[in-house]
Amino acid sequence: MARLVGTVSRGIRTPIIRENDDLVSLVVDALLEASKDEEWGFRFHDRDIVCLTEAIVGRAQGNYATVEDIAKDVKTKTGGNTVGVVFPILSRNRFAICLRGIAQGVKKVVLQLSYPSDEVGNSLVELDEVEAKGLDPFKDALTLEEYRELFGYKVHRFTGVDYVDYYQKLIESCGAEVEIIFSNDPREVLRHTDVVIASDIHTSPRTKRILRSAGARIVLGLDDIMNAPVDGSGYNESYGLLGSNKATEDKVKLFPRDGQKLVESIQVRLYELTGKKVEVMVYGDGGFKDPACGIWEFADPVVAPFYTKGLEGTPNELKIKYLADNDFKDLSGDELKAAIVAKIETKDSNLVGKMASEGTTPRRLTDLIGSLSDLTSGSGDKGTPVVFIQGYFDNYSDQ
Repeated sequence: MARLVGTVSRGIRTPIIRENDDLVSLVVDALLEASKDEEWGFRFHDRDIVCLTEAIVGRAQGNYATVEDIAKDVKTKTGGNTVGVVFPILSRNRFAICLRGIAQGVKKVVLQLSYPSDEVGNSLVELDEVEAKGLDPFKDALTLEEYRELFGYKVHRFTGVDYVDYYQKLIESCGAEVEIIFSNDPREVLRHTDVVIASDIHTSPRTKRILRSAGARIVLGLDDIMNAPVDGSGYNESYGLLGSNKATEDKVKLFPRDGQKLVESIQVRLYELTGKKVEVMVYGDGGFKDPACGIWEFADPVVAPFYTKGLEGTPNELKIKYLADNDFKDLSGDELKAAIVAKIETKDSNLVGKMASEGTTPRRLTDLIGSLSDLTSGSGDKGTPVVFIQGYFDNYSDQ
């Protein structure tokens, strides 16, 4: 019988992960037990994929930092006086605790918010409102007073939070002065201070370059804070505070580090126990944009910080509907299927630029698989921090 099932993505339930847990054993044991489930079981195959959310890796590593750790690092690196904080995202989970640490380490924060939305699509105001007021967001800067006069008190459509007010009160509660400005030009902050923390995620290299070129004395990114231990704290030498999440009211879980050995160890253990070479990766936020709210669901610095070698590269796929409508438009039924299967089996090893591959997704495998995993595991109470994917590398010709 012809194979009728393609790619399958399963959430795998595990015990609640704690600091110092043996992730290799926990993940492998959970997979083996799930495979034996009478209703939901499965068999292992070569090139199956095991994906671990970055959260359980960081938690098992104990990779945490407190607000006090962040404050001490910020004060040491900035001098602790007036510091600009440019282009933060609007997030209680991702940035608020980082901002508390920054505010506790300085005397004054000049908070520069981009508008009408932040880097990942969280809106302060709607673009139509900005245009209706005759503003050019690429040129016009606003003070807090001007912003309030024009737009009043706006709350986020999903969280119900006025992030301008929320961030202002948060900074003040830490004992620091605060001045809030609105501009999409990072140089605007230099009218107020020459010490700046570029708080954007994916555009921070450009922001830092512009600030340095414009004469800023000290320029840091979030990746430059908590990139080394502070009094024995966690850290991430590559990403610092980028990719951190709220753990408690006074502590963040940092993006995991040293995970390459972990994914390779899981691959080896599964091969020993199943005889199959399974690929393994650690994933964070998937790189996708919500079409309803406009939020780009990508607050981590990368989708997949660690993965085994078999996940390198990009898809090399033919577009079946293109073949059916063009190359084989006069065929149908079994003849059409046979022709398409033969075409797939003899396709070039590199289809870049070929019309028959037009419309296939030109993204890295790790980004695509990470997005699939993130959507499968969700961010709430599913209890499946491990995702098991089968058939991802198969195509229509595989039976």
